[in-house]
Amino acid sequence: MKLPLSVVSPCIYWMVRAMYSSLRFTESGREVVDAFAAQRTPMVFALWHDELFPVIHAKRDLELIAIISQSKDGELLSNFMERFGFRTARGSSSRGGVKALLQVSKAMQRDSISCCITVDGPRGPRHKVKEGAIFVANRTNAPIIPLRIHMASSYKFKRAWDNFQVPIPFSSVHVAFGEPYHVPEGTLDKEAFEQECLKLEERLNAL
Repeated sequence: MKLPLSVVSPCIYWMVRAMYSSLRFTESGREVVDAFAAQRTPMVFALWHDELFPVIHAKRDLELIAIISQSKDGELLSNFMERFGFRTARGSSSRGGVKALLQVSKAMQRDSISCCITVDGPRGPRHKVKEGAIFVANRTNAPIIPLRIHMASSYKFKRAWDNFQVPIPFSSVHVAFGEPYHVPEGTLDKEAFEQECLKLEERLNAL
């Protein structure tokens, strides 16, 4: 018998909270992020899909909105992340993507909040940046913050397209915030988008 979302989501939430309390977190580059947050400057946090799981620690008191796919799995993830204080917009590269990006952009401008985008999601190719984060940063004039989450010991889901990682309880996790930067203002053509995607990819790989 398949359990309803109203039962599954709270169970996962409390399991994750217990697991998080056992992890040893360290950070680098957080000072710039906190300075932006103190001024209520919206930011675009860009990270790889397989490193998403520990992002809840990086959030802490930041006001963040995240794009979640419209799949059934996305429904569970959306409910789960909202329990940890995230706002969510539903959409992906295959369904409702532009609508979700516009929704995120409007929320950032209206409420002075930041967004979190897995730049190679929701279906890859793995570690290849797509245009979503560039689109939002260009539309809102918000700085992009490359974000990497390094897990010293993790379980990797080898059958998943991204080798999604979950840290092993009691292991170490390092959250690395990269240097913020802006994409060019004004309308970007296809070539400019491609160049900005490569630039972000290089910055993520360099972390």
